[in-house]
Amino acid sequence: MFLEKVVIFVLFLGPLIFFHELGHFLFARLFGVRVEVFSLGFGPKLFKFKKNDTEYALSIIPLGGYVKMFGDDPFDKDGIPEDQKQYSFNHKGKWARFWIVLGGPLANFLLAFFIFFFLLISGERMPEIKVGVLDEKGKLFSQGLRTGDVLKKINNQKIYNISDIALQKGGKVFSVTLNRKELEKTLKVDFQGESFFNEFIKYPPILRKPLLIDPQGKKYIVSEFDDGPRAGESLDTLSVEKKSDQLFLYSFSDGKADKRKSLKKLSIQYNSTNELLNKIADKEGLYSLDLVVKSVKMGSPADKAGLKVNDIIISLNKINVTSFTELKNTLQGLPAKSVLLTILRDGELKTFSMTPELREINKKKVRLIGVWSLGEYLPLNFVTTDSKGLFGSISIGLYRTWDSIEKTLTGFKKLVTSESSLKNIGGPLSIGKVATDSFNTSLSYFFQLMALISVNLGIINLFPIPVLDGGHIMFIFLEIINRGPLSRRKMEIAQQVGLSLLLMLMIGAIFNDFTRFF
Repeated sequence: MFLEKVVIFVLFLGPLIFFHELGHFLFARLFGVRVEVFSLGFGPKLFKFKKNDTEYALSIIPLGGYVKMFGDDPFDKDGIPEDQKQYSFNHKGKWARFWIVLGGPLANFLLAFFIFFFLLISGERMPEIKVGVLDEKGKLFSQGLRTGDVLKKINNQKIYNISDIALQKGGKVFSVTLNRKELEKTLKVDFQGESFFNEFIKYPPILRKPLLIDPQGKKYIVSEFDDGPRAGESLDTLSVEKKSDQLFLYSFSDGKADKRKSLKKLSIQYNSTNELLNKIADKEGLYSLDLVVKSVKMGSPADKAGLKVNDIIISLNKINVTSFTELKNTLQGLPAKSVLLTILRDGELKTFSMTPELREINKKKVRLIGVWSLGEYLPLNFVTTDSKGLFGSISIGLYRTWDSIEKTLTGFKKLVTSESSLKNIGGPLSIGKVATDSFNTSLSYFFQLMALISVNLGIINLFPIPVLDGGHIMFIFLEIINRGPLSRRKMEIAQQVGLSLLLMLMIGAIFNDFTRFF
């Protein structure tokens, strides 16, 4: 498992590093600068070979790379023999050096464009951007969004993945276009872009299959349709935009519904999913499948109290629960040290007393009793887009690349102006996690994320910090303004300051990673 994650991380980061260094290499060769080393990775070399004047190497630390050019030390300019100056980086003109330095970031932007282009021309397979189970007292619900909504546009602009939500032009979200049960709706909302994003990610799209169970263990499926259940129906969306208070019950066995048998109409008035499930439990003796105990952790409070597999959880401290998520949330909110858990076993109600275990997870104290749910959840729904054709792919690819550049710059501006927290900066572990998650979700998602990180890498390298490409470009322009090279002392001070800033940024990113994952 760990090895798989490392391989995915290298597959994700490798092309970004390779194309960045290739940009420097090609421009150096174009202007006649001798390249001494082209390395992917840092540290000891795992593999190397030499061709013409260049040593090509693969090094052990896969977090970057470098192109070493002949005569690139600004402090040793006079040490270059006269007959070798034509191959020296620092003896080239200002514009030649400018393009050689710019070549790396430029290659990252071109890579992003080509990734977008090939995704668009071949058709993309992307997960829907779906709203999870909303809190009815939450901000998203109050502004009209509902559980199961599929987002299509923000501020009348199409969105392609969840990251598009965070960085809207002007920082405001004033309209959301969505699909709700196959009908398109546009809602007028009032959110800051980052606030909307942070609210949205609170509710992951984990929706329950509409499965119920009776005390004898027989399963049923509930649907809004009298001619058979529909794919994508969920218990959590039954109360959304309902046209009738009449539902239909089907028997469920061997993983599928049988509409020819045990069909029953349920005439129940309800305003929420919780109210519906409470009434179904009272009238029909049926419970949500996720309330069934799948397993009990050995030595846990639930195990010590006597809970067993297939027990159906009914209430906690006499508070009825209709989902496993509601059970967990209710447990966190209870002030008492010990709790009373009521379950249904073999048709008989039983109540157990237990003291939840207190654990710290992600710097947050969490109460646990040690049971796992039998619940089944809807899989992610993927949408495959049609090819946009050659010219359409070029134009949309250019738009997405420029849009990614704009949004990345907006994100960095928010960090500088403290609109966004520095805790949002991620390091290698964060990149590795999102790379693995996107790879396991969809290749289209993986490559879209690669394009976005490629843009980020290009922009970061253009920061006017000495030791980065942007710092070298800054020196070139200062040289133009100064009408000559800067003094050795000034360059040394600038490089020390730049290296310190870069190290601080790297340490901050790695610190954020460790606090996030450990």
